Amino acid sequence: MLKIRNNILFSFKHSADLKKCALLRHASTGVGVWNDNLTTEHKHEIEFYWRDKIHKIDESSNSKDKFYVLSMFPYPSGSLHMGHVRVYTISDSIARFYRMQGKNVIHPMGWDAFGLPAENAAKENKVDPAFWTKENIKAMRQQLADLGCTFDTHREFATCDPEYYRWTQELFIKLFENGLLYQKETFVNWDPVDKTVLADEQIDENGRSWRSGAQVEKKLLKQWFVKTTAFAQSLLEGLKDKTLKEWKDIIKMQEHWIGDCSGTNIEFPIISDEPGYPSSLTLWTDHPEFIEEAKFVAISNNNILSKVERSDSWDPNRKLKATVINPFTNEKLPIFVTEKEKLPYPAFRDDYLGIPRISEANVSFCKSAKIKYESPIIYSAAEIQEKKAEILRIAKERNIGGHLVGSKLRDWLISRQRYWGTPIPIVHCEKCGPQPVPRDQLPVELPTPKTPKKEVSLKNALHWMKTTCPECNGPATRETDTMDTFVDSSWYFMRYIDPKNTEEMFSKELASRYLPVDLYIGGKEHATLHLYYARFISHFLYSLGMLPTREPFKQLLVQGMVMGQSYSTRDGKYLKADQVTTNAAGTLVEKSSKEPVVTAWEKMSKSKYNGVSPSKMFSQYSTDTIRLLILADVAPTSNRNWSEDTFPGILNWQRKLYQMITEFIAERSFLNPEELDAPPIDDPKFQADEALMFDARNYYVHGVTFNIVGSQQLSIAISKMLGLTNDLKRAAKPCIALGREYERALAAQIIMLAPLAPHFASELWAGFCKAPHRLVNDGEFDWDKDVLQQRWPEVDMEYKLKLNVKMNGKEFLKLRVRRRDLETMDGDDILRIVAEEEKFKRYLEGRKVTRVFYNAKRSAGAEIQITAKKNVTAVSQEKIV
Repeated sequence: MLKIRNNILFSFKHSADLKKCALLRHASTGVGVWNDNLTTEHKHEIEFYWRDKIHKIDESSNSKDKFYVLSMFPYPSGSLHMGHVRVYTISDSIARFYRMQGKNVIHPMGWDAFGLPAENAAKENKVDPAFWTKENIKAMRQQLADLGCTFDTHREFATCDPEYYRWTQELFIKLFENGLLYQKETFVNWDPVDKTVLADEQIDENGRSWRSGAQVEKKLLKQWFVKTTAFAQSLLEGLKDKTLKEWKDIIKMQEHWIGDCSGTNIEFPIISDEPGYPSSLTLWTDHPEFIEEAKFVAISNNNILSKVERSDSWDPNRKLKATVINPFTNEKLPIFVTEKEKLPYPAFRDDYLGIPRISEANVSFCKSAKIKYESPIIYSAAEIQEKKAEILRIAKERNIGGHLVGSKLRDWLISRQRYWGTPIPIVHCEKCGPQPVPRDQLPVELPTPKTPKKEVSLKNALHWMKTTCPECNGPATRETDTMDTFVDSSWYFMRYIDPKNTEEMFSKELASRYLPVDLYIGGKEHATLHLYYARFISHFLYSLGMLPTREPFKQLLVQGMVMGQSYSTRDGKYLKADQVTTNAAGTLVEKSSKEPVVTAWEKMSKSKYNGVSPSKMFSQYSTDTIRLLILADVAPTSNRNWSEDTFPGILNWQRKLYQMITEFIAERSFLNPEELDAPPIDDPKFQADEALMFDARNYYVHGVTFNIVGSQQLSIAISKMLGLTNDLKRAAKPCIALGREYERALAAQIIMLAPLAPHFASELWAGFCKAPHRLVNDGEFDWDKDVLQQRWPEVDMEYKLKLNVKMNGKEFLKLRVRRRDLETMDGDDILRIVAEEEKFKRYLEGRKVTRVFYNAKRSAGAEIQITAKKNVTAVSQEKIV
């Protein structure tokens, strides 16, 4: 076949083909080169044509039910990686799906813009971190557009914008005013490479920084802490909230992180003439009711306090030249360095409060250390509970602890000794102590570095540091630490709902309308730290009456990583793919050395030479093809091995879809108007094909919808769409030309594809709409609008859905009931249908139904759970809609 693309001129063997070609040319829209081979170049043309047309959003949708889709916002590194492609393709596809279901979708995007990477990169490139960050944001914003993602652009912000971090500073002040922020001198984790403090959670099991890889040191510094332990019990109870969906093992991870909240932390002042000790020590006990009877403190040899005083030899009961003060008795308690095996240390701790009453080991230790203690007074259970409540109350009043918490959990260390972060809004006055900056002086902006070629530090910004005390108006200095970037990301999803508000963090009315987040999508690596901090801030602001719910995220979709195939030698040296070959025995070897090579699927990394450039993939295969590839084959929650072996299936599917529209246009173009009104309804084959199309459309619409909404298995949704494609391909030409149900099924196919591959589906729909239709006046589709503005297809009322019957907790029957009937039936109606079944009649002999639980899932089918027992009469019925 000879083809000239620009003139769309074809040569066919027969004159009928020439007539068909002319009709196809007139039917074309968009790029509209129908009957052409679907090449990558053609797909690029399609995407270029539709790229600015697929982002239409109905803004007049305040009356609709909202659906807030949130993807974890990225750090602006300057380029997307395949992990970004996966998470934002998932979120964009789901956001488009809910828009097509008529929801008022919130789908924002912003930038987690502060932090060490930008500061270090700016230093290396001798530029201002602000300039570096903004340039990277521009680049990544364009890449997200190239990916075809539609975000709410009017909600966009970066955490380094003063208009944003002014409200992060407001959050800090709220915490400060509510007694949840304090500054304390303590030993902290110091990264000698990045020259900043790290939280315990930012260090790996080998004691190395999670970012720089440096061996972490201990350093005595005065730092700011958020008292997250005050909400530990609330955070633990929140995990039982029945509104949480698909949290799965994340709940267990959070529970493990928080602990069982069986004890409390109490702050004990330290007194010593020896240099190097912090001002206090936080001790945990699960017997606060007996804290007045405490007689000693023990620390293990791993505790940093044991290293303050140098010791040339190991003494199993070494006594330090320091004491702690029991805040309830003012008694001095000695501190011993001893082996953990000698005392019942709490889990995850290397310090211990010795109370003789609660342990025989404590009594033995007191005797061996010659510590005097009194015989314990006997209390009733009620008296013990009363004493416990009193101790907790006093501790809270004095702000020295008293909140129920597990032994593992620590308060959140948020001080960072770096420039590129949110300034802490505190001024230090010798007379008044630390004072919050007045709200009318916020934001406290970062000073612009004068010499970006050198390392920047707020301590060097002497003019910026000098200020006045808001309390006494005397001289004061600004706090020179900045906040941990986790503070910025702990509340960003709240700001998205009201990003232009200049009077408050966000409107309480808008928070009630749009929060909580309905679906949160992100990596499992953030399932403890970020999620914990975000939940804490949500619980805190809920306690102030600012939020409608404690829990910020209803449903989680924790996506797996995109893995690349790596090659390495036995000594661990990584190789590029072109450095590897296969020898005569079929074994992978290094080309140069002929040494065997180990291959594995690992997280993509430049150092492992297994990364894949998204831009290269877009160029080689087209954007929508990559979107489909990243979603297909593997569930979103599983790791995705990126291999070209999986590509042919998606490429063939796109070709099939394109050919189907080409054929549909051709067959419909030959029809006379009168033929559209008088299909051969008496033809059995035609009727059978139409019945198959009716069943296929409903079966796959039902399945695809469930796999997007219910199981979150987008990969299975794609496989079901492939099933619909195969059924459509089997249809005979009369059905294609005259079939009402074929037309509906083909329309459903394109509409369901649209959220996943918006450019490609838009082109398919444009061709589909130009062919003559029998349903143009039926109102099922809006032929004047693009595919992304169509309503998501629904299961027909006459289609029979599954009714799953469980008897005494076990699968019993599977019936089929019309959707129309399921819409109106209650438990009694369903029970009457089940009662007609012979299997049910036989089972019920000698038994009575005692409970009926009816779960009406509407278009997804229904389930009835029946409990039947012998010799009973009571019946209980429940229905959940």
